[in-house]
Amino acid sequence: MILPMTKPAATTDRQLSSSDHIALEDRYGAHNYHPLDVVVHRAEGIWVWDVEGRKYMDFLAAYSAVNQGHNHPRIVAAMVEQLDRVALTSRAFRNDQSSLFSQELCELTGFDRMLPMNSGAEAVETAIKAIRKWAYTVKGVPTDQAEILVFNQNFHGRTTTIVGFSSEQQYREGFGPFAPGFTLLPFGDAEAVERAMNPNVAAILVEPIQGEGGIIVPPQGFLRRLRELCDQHNALLVLDEIQSGLGRTGKLFAFEHEAIRPDAVAIGKALSGGLYPISAFLSNDEVMGVFTPGDHGSTYGGNPLAAAVGRAALKVIVDEKLVERSATLGNYAIERLQALDSPHVVEVRGKGLWIGIELNTAARPLCEALQEQGLLCKETHENVIRIAPPLVISREELDWALEKIEAVLR
Repeated sequence: MILPMTKPAATTDRQLSSSDHIALEDRYGAHNYHPLDVVVHRAEGIWVWDVEGRKYMDFLAAYSAVNQGHNHPRIVAAMVEQLDRVALTSRAFRNDQSSLFSQELCELTGFDRMLPMNSGAEAVETAIKAIRKWAYTVKGVPTDQAEILVFNQNFHGRTTTIVGFSSEQQYREGFGPFAPGFTLLPFGDAEAVERAMNPNVAAILVEPIQGEGGIIVPPQGFLRRLRELCDQHNALLVLDEIQSGLGRTGKLFAFEHEAIRPDAVAIGKALSGGLYPISAFLSNDEVMGVFTPGDHGSTYGGNPLAAAVGRAALKVIVDEKLVERSATLGNYAIERLQALDSPHVVEVRGKGLWIGIELNTAARPLCEALQEQGLLCKETHENVIRIAPPLVISREELDWALEKIEAVLR
C-alpha cells in the first residue's frame, strides 16, 4: 500500500526563528554534528548574520574553506558567469575550464599534474589509490602488501577506509571491518618512523599540522626527517594540506615552513573559496602516471563550474596577498594570545592564522560565551578552541576579536 505524501506546511525561511530552524533540524536531520546554536542566514567577508539579523564574526572560516572570505565578489562573479554557459559535462567530454584550472594550479604549486575531485576525503582516497598502485607497479612491493605509515590523532576524512586508520575510537566504533595496510605511529616522533620503515612501506601520509587534532604543530625538523627517510627507503612523502594549505599557515603550503617538497599533496576547502566542493590530488609525473583510463574518476570532479570557481579562488589568494596577510596577522595574534594571563589556558600554539588554545577545562562553554559576544569559534577534542578566521580579516577586526577572547578567557 502506497501512502499519500503529507503536504508540507506553507512556511518560508523568513517566517521561522532560529529556535524553529533548530527544532526542524533536530527532528529531521541526522544527529552527526553538534553545532553551536546559531542559524546563519547570510554572510559577507568575515561576517555572518543569523535569521534574526544578529551579526557575528566568523572565526572558523568553515574549517579553512573560506580563506578568501564569505561570498568573495570575484569568485561569485566567476561562478555566475560560468553558470550562464555550462555547469557539468562529466569526464566523458572535455571542457574549456578544466584545462586552464589544471595549468594554473600546477604552475602555482609547482607540481607536474593534478587530479580533480570534490571533497577532501576524496582527495585522500585518491592519494591512497595512487600510493598503492605506485608501490606495486613502480617500487615492486609484493601484491597487496603495501604499507602506509600514518599518525595518531590524524584526521584525513570520514570514509570507511580513512576512519579505519584513525586513532579516535569514536570515528571507528561501529563502522568496521576496516582495510589493512596502515601503521599508526606517534605524531612528531621521527625515531618511531625510522624504526617502522621497511621494504613494503609505500608512503608516509601526514598532516604537516594536525587541525582536528587540536592545531598540533610537530617539532621543527620533523617533516625534513620524514623527507630524508622516504628518500632513503624509496617511499613517497604524501601530505594532507586540505586545511593547512592555500595560505592558512602563512605559507602557500605548510610544508614550506621546513623548505621541503613532498611527492604529493591533497588539497581542498579553500580551493573553491567556500562556494563549491572542489579538491585535488597533486603529484609528479611518475606517481600520476600510474592512473590509466578507468582506474579512477568522478562525475563531478573537474567539472567546468568547479574549474571556473577554482581558478578565481586561486587568483584571489595571489592577488590579495592572503598568504602574506596570514603570516603577519598570525604572528601578531599568536604573540598576543601567548601573553594572556588566564587560569584556563594551558598552551597557545599554531602557525599563521591557524591557532589552537588548549584549556584545562571544557572549551564548549567558552565558545558559547564567545558566541554571545558576537564571535564564532568552535571546540575540538573537547578542550581546544580553534581559531581560523578568513584570511581577508583586517588588523582592526582581528583586534576586536582578540579582545573578546581575552575577556572570556580571563
